[in-house]
Amino acid sequence: MGLQSILKVFMPKNRVFYELFENVADNVALMGSKLKDIVAEPDFNKRADLIKQIENLEHDNDDLTHSLFTELGRNFITPFDREDIHYLATALDDIADYIYASSKKINFYRVNPDDGMKKFAELIEESTLQVKFAVVELRDMKKVRKITEALVKINSVENKADDVFDMSIEHLFATEPDAKEVIKKREIYQVMEIVTDKCEDASNVIESIIIKYA
Repeated sequence: MGLQSILKVFMPKNRVFYELFENVADNVALMGSKLKDIVAEPDFNKRADLIKQIENLEHDNDDLTHSLFTELGRNFITPFDREDIHYLATALDDIADYIYASSKKINFYRVNPDDGMKKFAELIEESTLQVKFAVVELRDMKKVRKITEALVKINSVENKADDVFDMSIEHLFATEPDAKEVIKKREIYQVMEIVTDKCEDASNVIESIIIKYA
């Protein structure tokens, strides 16, 4: 078998991981953008339509994640450590899961999104966009500095989200007389804050990858 034939056998299998990760990251970023649209939409029925779109994207990501694990199980050649592929796939899937959970709770509890939720949504959109950028750049790792800058931004967003959570809870207890509303909104804050934690988890995996291979 000639060199070109060997390359044809192995390279597509190697690239498939990048393609799958990029598709997942695209979906995650889109979900982050749609979550921001949800908290900005006052109409319950219109929010429900947006939530359905997020649900469809989450199901797509489940399929993509399953494909990643399938490829991991049957391919000997991988672009980086098999363990890191598993960790990154899981981290990205967790981001999608918690974005979907956030969107569901907003309509399930029939709350009017407040300033805290809107700020969380802005931070989630920013963080998911940075995750997408970092994942895309893994394909050739020629822009390690830019990947690192994206990872720093993700960490900064997570820190801001912690502050937003504290301030939102403080404001909620100070201004909301209805105990049921307090419980509902606090739970939504918690789930939205977890999204930024999951983005940081993905960032940590990407950092590990570039340290090993860049």
